[in-house]
Amino acid sequence: MKNGVRMIDIAEKLGVSVVTVSNALAGRDGVSDSVRRKICDTAGKMGYKPSNTGKSHKKNIHAGIGRSIAILTSERFVGDKGTFYWKLTANISNRLSAMNILTVYECITRKNERNCIIPSTVSEHKVDGVIIIGQLRRDFLFLISKSDIPVVCVDFYVSRCELDSVNSDSYYGGYIITDHLVERGHRKIGFIGNINATSSINDRFLGYIKCLIENKLEIRREWFLEDRDDTGTLFERISFPEDMPTAFVCNSDETAFRVISALRQKGVRVPEDISIVGYDNYIVSNICVPAITTVEVDIEQMASESVDIMLKKLGNPDYREGRKIISGKLVVKDSTIDIG
Repeated sequence: MKNGVRMIDIAEKLGVSVVTVSNALAGRDGVSDSVRRKICDTAGKMGYKPSNTGKSHKKNIHAGIGRSIAILTSERFVGDKGTFYWKLTANISNRLSAMNILTVYECITRKNERNCIIPSTVSEHKVDGVIIIGQLRRDFLFLISKSDIPVVCVDFYVSRCELDSVNSDSYYGGYIITDHLVERGHRKIGFIGNINATSSINDRFLGYIKCLIENKLEIRREWFLEDRDDTGTLFERISFPEDMPTAFVCNSDETAFRVISALRQKGVRVPEDISIVGYDNYIVSNICVPAITTVEVDIEQMASESVDIMLKKLGNPDYREGRKIISGKLVVKDSTIDIG
C-alpha cells in the first residue's frame, strides 16, 4: 500500500464500488455529479495519491490529480482578505489542493488587463486549466478563450466568448431583495451600482427593475446612483440626489456599508430615515451597524461547481457546461423597517 490510502478504502468509506471510485477519479462517464464530487472530496481529505507511473497514473490525471490550475483575479477586486472574492478564491483553492491539484494565483493588474497581457503561466501553457474569479475585460477574455486551456469563469459571464461560468442567481436575487422592501411598504426605491461594471451588477439591476414594474412603482433615473466607474474601481464618494427615496438597493454589501457610512455623515439615519439592502452576505454585512439585510450567495456551492466543471473539462476537452446558476436566499437583518 504505497500511498497509504487505496481506492477500496475510499469505496468502503462512502459505501460505493471500487469501479465507481475509479471512474470518478478518472473523470469517466457513468458517475453522477454529486457522487463524483463526494468521491473527489473524500479522496483529497483521506490523502489519496495515485501512482506516479504506468497506466494508473494516466487514468487518474484526467480527473485533475497531479495537474495545476491558475486562478486569475483582477487587481480591482483584490481588497481586504475578508471580502467576497477572497473567500471564494480561498474556497476554490482549498478544494483543488485537497485533490492534490496545484493552484497558481495570478493578480491581473489594471495595466495588463487594459493592454490584454495574458500571464505567462497561461500564455505559455504552464498550467492545465484556468479559473477566473470576477469580471475581466471582454477583449482580455477573448484572447484566453482562443487558447486550448480549459477555462471556467466564476461570478460573471460574458457574451461572444464561449466560456463556461458559475454564477449566483443575481437576477432573481435583485428581485427578491427589492420585493422585501416593497413588502415593508416602500414605494420609492433607488438602486446603487454601475450596471456596466459587471454582468452580476447588471442582472441585479434588472431584477430590481422587474420588481418595480410588477408592483407598478415609479422608475426614476435620478435614483440610479453609481458607486464605481466602468472598470469596477470604486468612487471615493457617492453623490445623493436632493429628493431621496425611502430605500436603496445596493449591488453589494460592501457598497451598502459605504452608503450607510456616507448617509450617517449627512445626518441620515439607517433604517429610521432610509432603509438599505445589500448583496452577498459576507462579513461586512454583520459588522456594520445596523447589520445589513442582504441576499446570501452560496460560496460553498459556487466553489464546488466551479471545481467540478474544471475536472470535467480536464477529463474531456470537448465538455461544455454553459452557464451554471446557483440560487441565493434572502437574509433579513436590521437595515430595513416597515413604513406606513
